[in-house]
Amino acid sequence: MTIAGKRLQEVARGTAGKLPGVGNGRPFTEKLDVYKVAGKVFLIVTDDPGEQIITLKAEPDYARFLQREHDGVMPGRYLDKRHWISVGAGRDITAGMVRDLVGHSYDLVLESVPHKHRPRPAGR
Repeated sequence: MTIAGKRLQEVARGTAGKLPGVGNGRPFTEKLDVYKVAGKVFLIVTDDPGEQIITLKAEPDYARFLQREHDGVMPGRYLDKRHWISVGAGRDITAGMVRDLVGHSYDLVLESVPHKHRPRPAGR
């Protein structure tokens, strides 16, 4: 089922908040809620009623595929457009897709973090 911008953002925030070692804040501006793991950004939620989007890291080939296949996916705002995508409401953007994209972005960022600095999974 397609989700609207505000719900898209709620799903992204909820998903990110459940991942190990995640913190968030507004280091750039009040309208950008930035989520990080090990000090690295993996999700930006734009709190602007006129632009309810999320921005996430994605592998370049996957990012291009998503942009071709989904009208709600566009080159990333604010960051390197080869490695980041922005997602807004679209006819085929679903809560499951948003959860998957947040997890994918988190995993990509963690790949660049040395093992000794990675958060431990819950329960360990």
